[in-house]
Amino acid sequence: MSTVVAQSLHVFGLRSHVSNNVFFFDEQIIIFPSGNHCVKYNVDQKWQKFIPGSDKSQGMLALAISPNRRYLAVSETVQDKPVITIYELSAIPCRKRKILNNFDFPVQKFICMAFSPDSKYLLTQTSPPESNLVYWLWEKQKVMAIVRIDTQNNAVFQVSFNPQDNTQICITGNGMFKLLRFAEGTLKQTNFQRGEPQNYLAHTWVSDDKIIAGTDTGRLFLFESGDQRWETSIVVKEPTSETKNLGVIQESESLIEFPAVTSPVPSYEQVMMTSSHSQLSLPQVFAIAAYSKGFACSAGPGRVLLFEKMEDKEFYRESREIRIPVDPQSNDPSQSDKQDVLCMCFSPSEETLIASTSKNQLYSITMSLTEISKGEPAHFEYLMYPLHSASITGLDTCIRKPLIATCSVDRSVRIWNYESNSLELFKEYQEEAYTISLHPSGHYIVVGFADKLRIMNLLIDDIRSFKEYSVRGCKECSFSNGGHLFAAVNGNVIHIFSTTSLENISNLKGHTGKIRSVAWNTDDSKLISCGTDGAVYEWSLSTGKRETECVLKSCSYNCVTISPDGKIIFAVGSDQTLKEIADSSVIREMSAFDVTYTAVVISHSGRMMFVGTSVGTIRAMKYPLPLQKEFNEYQAHAGPVTKMSITFDDQFLLSIAEDGCLFTWKVFDKDGRGIKREREVGFAEEVLVTKTDMEEKAQVMLELKTRVEELKMENEYQLRLKDMNYSEKIKELTDKFLQEMESLKTKNQVLKTEKEKQDVLHRERMDDLLDKQSRELQDLECCNNQKLLLEYEKYQELQLKSQRMQEEYEKQLRDNDETKSQALEELTEFYEAKLQEKTTLLEEVLTGSRAIQDIKTKYEKKLRDEKESNLRLKGETGIMRKKFSSLQKEIEERTNDIELLKGEQVKLQGVIKSLEKDIMGLKREIQERDETIQDKEKRIYDLKKKNQELEKFKFVLDYKIKELKKQIEPRENEIKVMKEQIQEMEAELERFHKQNTQLELNITELWQKLRATDQEMRRERQKEWDLEALVKRFKTDLHNCVAYIQEPRQLKEKVRALFEKYVQRADMVEIAGLNSDLQQEYARQREHLERNLATLKKKVVKESELHRTDYVRIMQENVSLIKEINELRRELKFTRSQVYDLEAALKLTKKIRPEVSETVSSEDLPSVPPTMRLNVQEETGRIIEMQRLEIQRLRDQIQEQEQVPGFHPLAGMQLPSLSGEADLKAQTK
Repeated sequence: MSTVVAQSLHVFGLRSHVSNNVFFFDEQIIIFPSGNHCVKYNVDQKWQKFIPGSDKSQGMLALAISPNRRYLAVSETVQDKPVITIYELSAIPCRKRKILNNFDFPVQKFICMAFSPDSKYLLTQTSPPESNLVYWLWEKQKVMAIVRIDTQNNAVFQVSFNPQDNTQICITGNGMFKLLRFAEGTLKQTNFQRGEPQNYLAHTWVSDDKIIAGTDTGRLFLFESGDQRWETSIVVKEPTSETKNLGVIQESESLIEFPAVTSPVPSYEQVMMTSSHSQLSLPQVFAIAAYSKGFACSAGPGRVLLFEKMEDKEFYRESREIRIPVDPQSNDPSQSDKQDVLCMCFSPSEETLIASTSKNQLYSITMSLTEISKGEPAHFEYLMYPLHSASITGLDTCIRKPLIATCSVDRSVRIWNYESNSLELFKEYQEEAYTISLHPSGHYIVVGFADKLRIMNLLIDDIRSFKEYSVRGCKECSFSNGGHLFAAVNGNVIHIFSTTSLENISNLKGHTGKIRSVAWNTDDSKLISCGTDGAVYEWSLSTGKRETECVLKSCSYNCVTISPDGKIIFAVGSDQTLKEIADSSVIREMSAFDVTYTAVVISHSGRMMFVGTSVGTIRAMKYPLPLQKEFNEYQAHAGPVTKMSITFDDQFLLSIAEDGCLFTWKVFDKDGRGIKREREVGFAEEVLVTKTDMEEKAQVMLELKTRVEELKMENEYQLRLKDMNYSEKIKELTDKFLQEMESLKTKNQVLKTEKEKQDVLHRERMDDLLDKQSRELQDLECCNNQKLLLEYEKYQELQLKSQRMQEEYEKQLRDNDETKSQALEELTEFYEAKLQEKTTLLEEVLTGSRAIQDIKTKYEKKLRDEKESNLRLKGETGIMRKKFSSLQKEIEERTNDIELLKGEQVKLQGVIKSLEKDIMGLKREIQERDETIQDKEKRIYDLKKKNQELEKFKFVLDYKIKELKKQIEPRENEIKVMKEQIQEMEAELERFHKQNTQLELNITELWQKLRATDQEMRRERQKEWDLEALVKRFKTDLHNCVAYIQEPRQLKEKVRALFEKYVQRADMVEIAGLNSDLQQEYARQREHLERNLATLKKKVVKESELHRTDYVRIMQENVSLIKEINELRRELKFTRSQVYDLEAALKLTKKIRPEVSETVSSEDLPSVPPTMRLNVQEETGRIIEMQRLEIQRLRDQIQEQEQVPGFHPLAGMQLPSLSGEADLKAQTK
């Protein structure tokens, strides 16, 4: 395995044609397919975690999540074989729980799946022509049941379980709506389709036995236990003028090639292909999602409808409409909402609805917003950002900013930020974009469109073209590493343009086939190109000619790159190898092992290499390339990789593919050599803004400012007017209220007098009424007693009479009943005997019908007589009962009369009680008024007492005020003296600081002089030692010359040699020494001056800092002292105002006014409302204590400053003692 590792960081993309492609894991995390991964995305924190697909997977086809949110089932095709992988989502990281890949039945692929309510069973549907529905116990990999759903190759779109029942299943598809039940190891259909078959695209369970299903003609059906109960049609609300353009829209959309090989849901393509032009105007229901109030369904392009259940009926009504918003960045904004909603899901709390569309977009809406926007349709918002909806063809990154530029055949150009994982800019155009290149500065892009090549500025909020070239169908372009040039490919010609002059400086011709890839070397002196003609050329930009070439006709190259040192070219192509090319020859080939390499990139450090394959995987390998199969392969995309790029700092790898997804990878070498270097300078934050935009914004700002000013003035004017109006109204209201109060007072007085009169009259009347009532009560009692006695006697007699009559009637009834029963028994016996006789006679003589008739009439007559007698007896008993009931009624009437008399008695007693209550209330009121009079008298007494106490307190306060005046004057004098002392001490401190600094400067200068003299002395000593050594050498050489004194020639040569050796060299040494001494002296002086300057600067900074801190401290102390003085003055004024108020309250102003005028003028007395201060003695003591503590603190501070070395106080200056304060404290005590 290779030591080069790549970790997937973030993906920008969605595969919307995977069945059930978005759902919630919890309230914040959603799961959706992207590339060959399932992505867990946190909506709040914006992070992504990946669940990679199986090895050698050809793409995901369908997803399903268990109801308990623990398991995820993924349907894939691995090496043309179907595989179902079940992941455990609760594990971190997600791990594979089970793999279902051994099947005993024919299957091509599984197109939709569903978990049972208890998550133990899995339902899978295979694609036509088999169309098998398989019921799995997935934990044991056991097939519980299998059934063929359809024999006519109709598409099945959705399968689901009853949310409350593991055994009930629903399947919908083209012409089918089936309910199956699992029983005894088989799946049996429980419903029968009636009516015309529909193309059911989606369904959902809204209760235990109710299902909502939607069709391709915009119809919704409610089925209950398999029978249709309700039906409605979705109405298209667009104007008819738009329907005319649908053919043009479909034609333009047909240019977008969605990945069809691994497209897992054939339903969408089949529906779009099979639906006729007449049905295009009908809304197609691709998705339905149930929630507690009802359900949501897609209703044609860009629309979702919410249906709510009616309260009184079992049906549903349309309540809200949600639309996909119009995209202002689109070239045709009306097309942004012309996309079908393929999948929807609600969050567990039903607060959020998420929808995925046919253009690979994810939208969300908060359900509370739909309730707010009544009447008007609500609008979706992008869940993350607008994504590419088709194959991405171009990719590039820059140096100065963390930006990625991509373009796609969906006619859009997008700028992404790989640091914040967001979309910076995007714009859609009329033509398809084939290639893109981003300038190293990150401010410009070059885009190759189908009609032209355009250079564009990346503005703060727009992508704006500023130069166009007539290069049609440019499939490859690239900025140079320095950014001063860019290359654009037109067929088999490479055009080189200057970024500064924007002119075409050269054209490189030589390829015979289409050029597929170009790459610049590090210093931008060479350009490497490859094409479908099997040629790899290295071009020199200075001459415009080929320097090296390598042609292999059997290989069609896809991508080329060059090593950082510019010596080796790497190329990949259709022959399933990676080639190393140097000096016009292939020096090495590395096999791709049965896949085709489509892209190759090498890191700027030259140690890591990455290649993209035609199956969507990415291989990371170390450079130099290994001999064996040593690389790490990662599942990435669900289509061939089209481009790859690596950031300038070798931190991130970027890859794009035909599946419309952009992946960012974190790459590093395990040996720690993968990162080229740490970024010393951060990313640039500058953005481009045009002058016109700035001027417009400035103009808008000015207009807004003027508008704000105008509004302010208008508001102030309105406020002033309102204030005036309100003040006038308040004045009027106060006058009115005062008048009303006066009138009410007069009315109250009048009413009081009237009330008193009425009270007197009421008392008189009450007395009369009480007397009258007592008399009448006595009379009524006597009369009622007599009447009651008479009525009671009558009642007793009637009761006895009624008892006697009742006994008689009961006796008669008993006798009658006995006689009747006896007679009936006799008659029955008699007639039974006769009947037996007659039956025997009838049996004997069948022909005697006349005799039988006579007997019959005879007995009928007898029976009639008996009945009449019975009726007569019943009449008599009825008369007796009537008499009895009349007597009972008479008794009841008498009892009612008694009850009425009793009720009248109760009423009279109630009147008596109410009158007694009135009497008691009046007595209580009199008592309360007496109590209030007593309270008032007590209050008057207390106030008088309080007045006396206040007079005493006033006398005490007068005395205290005089004492405080005497105490405050010496305090003020002391404060003044202490201020002067502080100022003198500050001056002396400043003088000492200056002396210290001067002394320090002198010391440093002396030290520097001492060092210089030491160095000079060492140099002189060195010189002396050198001269002594020279003299010694000269003496020895001279002594040697003396030996040749007898030989003049040799002596002459020796003397000359001595001269050359010592004299001339000594002169040169002296001159050189002199020059070196001068330079050393100059350097020494310069160094000395620089040191002095540095020390002086440090001292100045230090002194300024010390001075500043001292100044701040002194200022703070002064401020605190001034605050205390102001507080004392305020206290003094307050006490004076209190004295004045107390004097005014006690009406003693005239007596004491002369004394007060001597101490304080009337101007100093503030208008303070009279207030009582009962604890003045404690307050004055507290003030004195605070002042004493402050003086003590200042003295301690002065002593501390005296203890500082080098600090001496001014001669003859002494601080006052604390004895005065002690005496003062004793006096106050």
